[in-house]
Amino acid sequence: MSDERARRIAEFIEPLRVEPGAKVRLRRDFDPRDKAGLKKRDGAALLRTGVELLAEYQERLAAQDTHGVLLCLQALDAGGKDGTIRHVMSGVNPQGVRVSSFKVPSAEELDHDYLWRYAQRLPERGGIAIFNRSHYEEVLVVRVHPELLLRQKLPDHARGRGVWKRRYREINDWERYLTDNGFKVVKIFLNLSKEEQRTRFLKRLDLPEKNWKFSAADVRERRHWDEYQRAFSHMLSATSTAWAPWYVVPADRKWFARICTAAILAHTLIGIDPRYPEVGDAARKDLLTARRELEQEAPEGLPADPYAARHPSAAGKKRR
Repeated sequence: MSDERARRIAEFIEPLRVEPGAKVRLRRDFDPRDKAGLKKRDGAALLRTGVELLAEYQERLAAQDTHGVLLCLQALDAGGKDGTIRHVMSGVNPQGVRVSSFKVPSAEELDHDYLWRYAQRLPERGGIAIFNRSHYEEVLVVRVHPELLLRQKLPDHARGRGVWKRRYREINDWERYLTDNGFKVVKIFLNLSKEEQRTRFLKRLDLPEKNWKFSAADVRERRHWDEYQRAFSHMLSATSTAWAPWYVVPADRKWFARICTAAILAHTLIGIDPRYPEVGDAARKDLLTARRELEQEAPEGLPADPYAARHPSAAGKKRR
């Protein structure tokens, strides 16, 4: 990765980053229809470049086996989370990625603290975990519907005044703990306009093959639009930190949201800069012994090392 390319990616995503300590008002600060002057016809090539970068860095991340990455995707219904995951992660090795969707908590999950079920799905070293909705549901949907706190079996003092401020602090501390232990936390809010959500809901009703994606509950939640906007604004203000910043991605144009998400994730992996492990002297001797044995097995008339014969420059670098 050239320094210039890394710089361009960093500059591209910088306007999306929520400055730690900033007081966010979504309607004022972020435009869901923004596309940074890009045209859709350029989007496919840019996304393809991002996907290729992710594939390269994911392989290095897995080989190094030191760091892990947690990608948290938050959005309102029809915000494009599923499509973003499908397109952005299309080139990576599925063995190194785990996607978790968090619905209504189960009885077992309600018998634990509110972060317990999310901790069960964290990435391992060398892996990438994606939360399709995340622990931030605990300060979003639970804040908009405070009656849900009653289901969490909390003691009285944990439901009282200051509960949201306390949860912001607990989440920030948890993410600081993860980053201190080598796990990068990437947080993306797909910012959808109310009119675009209405359009996408109607499309799901108009097309029979998309009917299954629609639920009457989606319209009921839409009635709380203003409350959710306030909850998102409070969340972004309180939990965008130096170690785990939020990025607000314009989501009205799906192609642009996917480019932004790929760039943010690539920027994170570039910052980690994972490297392939160095082979020690003893292991290198074993490799040379294995090479000689394999080359001696070459059938008559075929090159001893077919790969080296086809790629002499690459093979020469590896030998050195």
